[in-house]
Amino acid sequence: MKFYAMCPFLCKENLYLCSVFTMSELMTKGIISPDYIFESSWEVCNKVGGIYTVLSTRAKTLQDTLKDKIIFIGPDLGEANKLYFNEDRNVFKDWRAQAAAEGLSVRTGRWNVPGEPVAILVDFSQYYKDKNEIYTRLWECYGVDSLHAYGDYDEASMFSYGAAKVVESFYDFYLDESKKVIYHGNEWMTGLGLLYINKKLPQIATLFTTHATSIGRSIAGNNKPLYDYLFAYNGDQMAGELNMQSKHSIEKQTAKYVDCFTTVSEITANECKELLDKPVDFVLPNGFENDFVPKGTLFADKRAAARRQIFKVANALLGVELDDADTLIVSTSGRYEFRNKGVDVYIEAMNRLLRDNRLNKKILAFIEVPGWVGEPRQDLVERLKSGLTYDTPLHVPMITHWLHNMSHDNVLDMMKYLDMQNRKDDNVKLIFLPCYLNGNDGIFNMKYYDLVLGNDMCIYPSYYEPWGYTPLEAIAFKVPCITSDLAGFGLWVNSEVGHPSEITDGVKVIHRTDYNYSEVADKIKDTVAEFSNFSPEEVRTSRDNAEKLSRKALWSNFIRYYYEAYDFALRRAEKRKAEQIKHS
Repeated sequence: MKFYAMCPFLCKENLYLCSVFTMSELMTKGIISPDYIFESSWEVCNKVGGIYTVLSTRAKTLQDTLKDKIIFIGPDLGEANKLYFNEDRNVFKDWRAQAAAEGLSVRTGRWNVPGEPVAILVDFSQYYKDKNEIYTRLWECYGVDSLHAYGDYDEASMFSYGAAKVVESFYDFYLDESKKVIYHGNEWMTGLGLLYINKKLPQIATLFTTHATSIGRSIAGNNKPLYDYLFAYNGDQMAGELNMQSKHSIEKQTAKYVDCFTTVSEITANECKELLDKPVDFVLPNGFENDFVPKGTLFADKRAAARRQIFKVANALLGVELDDADTLIVSTSGRYEFRNKGVDVYIEAMNRLLRDNRLNKKILAFIEVPGWVGEPRQDLVERLKSGLTYDTPLHVPMITHWLHNMSHDNVLDMMKYLDMQNRKDDNVKLIFLPCYLNGNDGIFNMKYYDLVLGNDMCIYPSYYEPWGYTPLEAIAFKVPCITSDLAGFGLWVNSEVGHPSEITDGVKVIHRTDYNYSEVADKIKDTVAEFSNFSPEEVRTSRDNAEKLSRKALWSNFIRYYYEAYDFALRRAEKRKAEQIKHS
């Protein structure tokens, strides 16, 4: 029988459900552990989205076990890596000299995250001149269609090729077949390198994780119904229709040929089966580390500071003084995927709250989604510097930073369509904060984690969300949140609490389908109105339950599934290598 490792909430009748073991128990039960793990991603030392959070928070857990034998490989992007990468020329100094002699251009050092794991950044620009030959070999060996490539396909593929060349060079210099080695690639961008290793170094076990299928995300992003028709979609046909042939092809062929194919939730596992024609071998839920959450009095101080800054900006922009005791601060955040992340239904819910007479507090709502940002509003900056309070709003009191596309922005367009103008008497004020919260945005000048803990509630009603880190981060800061059961995280929450989770449990999980947009908006509205009527004790209970739930998702609880996947990949590689020797 084929071996699967699934979280309890992902069990299906035809899948073997593994027991939950500690790491020492896994070792005694015959689980093969790797001696070295190479893990590559476009987001190693390059903060772009949720994959950065997955890898950077998991790094410490692996580093504690493998002690510098977990090696992350990312793209060398120069200044873009500066905040996240600490170069150290003494790391693998002898190999670096050999790599240079082989024509590899790399920087070695440490990833600036907890655990400080080894990171190697590769300059992949030199491979562009050979890309046609590389793509030809890829077609000949694995049938990958690169003819329709455009956009970031070449960039990602040349990085992936460079990362594989790094692994090959490192292996030849330091290692041999007595070592059990894993090469783990994340997303389609690492597919070319995984297939290169599969071909050139069959003794290395390959593991591929798709965090969202490229074609599934595209179907959802193009406003097509994904879930009700998933069984009827043909991935290859949809790739042609949506001009996604090359990305879909590399993802599909990589999933087919690697030793272990994984994803992050049951939702995406279904996508893989239907759209890539390849069931996953493992579902590996995303955990996190809570080292960044302040403790004790520091938490209270940071929360108070965040709320002061939020109200200060709101007063300067809106010309109203909001009372901390009589106002709920809510927000949504994430990538600017207007429908997929549920930004549209969030705006709709805030609009409906304007007319809900059950609302017992004023609502100060934010959309913290990076857009095509221009610059901080100077009129707002001047008001903030003055230290004064104001009783008149600024012009366009819905946005903190000017955009390059003010007249063609989805958020502003929808607010205009709904006539949401943040009028003085409105009990719900909605503000668009369209930039990365890196501590230097010119208005809030606070990092995201320092600002999010000032919220009373966070709302993430995603339509397409393989996992969902933003709600997990929110509850780690004791901020109750709303999410949907189309997010892997939402399904996990329901399984943990044993029923459709309510806001009193710390997370409200709303049932979402292809067609119940209006119902979802009403559920959000009703939940916020309900929360506004909570007693202080009920608020404390909800906040405490949120934080308790977050602790169940720590990497110390989830890392065991990775070790089961490593074992599976290593055994498959051993078998594959034996078969190749037999037929050679």
